[in-house]
Amino acid sequence: MRVLVNDGLSDGGIKKLRDAGYEVITDNIPQADLSSKIGEFEALVVRSATKVRQDIIDSGIPRLKAVVRGGVGIDNIDHVYAESKGVKVMNTPAASSPSVAELALAHMFALSRFIVPANLTMRQGEWNKKQYKGVELAGKILGVMGIGRIGLALATKALALGMKVVAFDPYVKSVGIDATLTTKEDVLKSADYISMHMPAQKDTPVIGKDEFAQVKKGVYIINCARGGVVDEEALLLALDSGQVAGAGIDVFIGEPSPNEKLTNHARVSVTPHIGASTVEAQNRIGIEVADRLIDFFGQK
Repeated sequence: MRVLVNDGLSDGGIKKLRDAGYEVITDNIPQADLSSKIGEFEALVVRSATKVRQDIIDSGIPRLKAVVRGGVGIDNIDHVYAESKGVKVMNTPAASSPSVAELALAHMFALSRFIVPANLTMRQGEWNKKQYKGVELAGKILGVMGIGRIGLALATKALALGMKVVAFDPYVKSVGIDATLTTKEDVLKSADYISMHMPAQKDTPVIGKDEFAQVKKGVYIINCARGGVVDEEALLLALDSGQVAGAGIDVFIGEPSPNEKLTNHARVSVTPHIGASTVEAQNRIGIEVADRLIDFFGQK
C-alpha cells in the first residue's frame, strides 16, 4: 500500500501510517509530472499546493483509491469527478479549526489597535502615539458568516472577550452557545466585525458590492476562509470610501500571487494563507490524515 504525501505532512502522521504498514513517499512530485507518476500509488495526500484535477484522477485509475486533503477546503480537488470514478475524497475538517479561529481573532486585534502600522513606523524611528487611538473588541458585535467548526470556535473565543455574536449559516439550526442565529441581511446591518467562514460560491461572492452597501459604516471585514468569498475589487472600493474601516485577509484569489492593491493597502492586515500554520494544527492534521486512510484501507 503506497501513499504519496505530495505537500508535506507532520512526522506524527507519517509515523502512524508507517507503523500501520503503509509505504509513505514524501518526495514532492511537481504538478506537471504528477499525471505520469500517480498511477504508482493507492492514495494521494495533498494540502493546497497540489491540484488534483480530472487528468490526475484519470491517470491514477485503477490503482488510485483515495485522495486526502490535509485541511478543510477541497476546492483544489475535482472531488465530484473523483467520487464518480470510484476515488474516495476525504479531508480533515476538525484539525485546523482552533488555529484558523485564532488567526481571525489576531487580525481583529491587529486592525483595532493599529498593530501593523504602529510596528512599521516605530521601526522607521517614528513615535505616532496620537495617531493610533484604537477600539476595544469587548462590547462590539461580531458577525460570523458560516458557523461550522471554525466559525463556532471563533464565536466561542469572541464571547469570552465580551463580544456579542450574531451568525448566519443556512445549514445550521442551533449552535449551543450564546450566539444569535439570524439572516445574512441582519448580520450585515448589525455587526461591527464580520468574519467569513463559508466556502467560496461558484458564481458569486458571499460579500460583494450590494452587501457592502448594507453594512454598518466603519465595519471590519475578516476573511480567513477562501479567496473569492469576498469580492476583492468591491472591498477595495469600500475601504477607500470608508464604508469598511479595515480588513484582515489571509486568503486571496490567484494565490500565491495576490492582488497587490489589497496587500499594500494602508488599512489592510494581510497574511499568506497561514490559518492552519501552527505546530499544533499541523500535528493534528497529520494524525487525522493517517486516521482517515487507516479507517478507509485498514491496517496492513
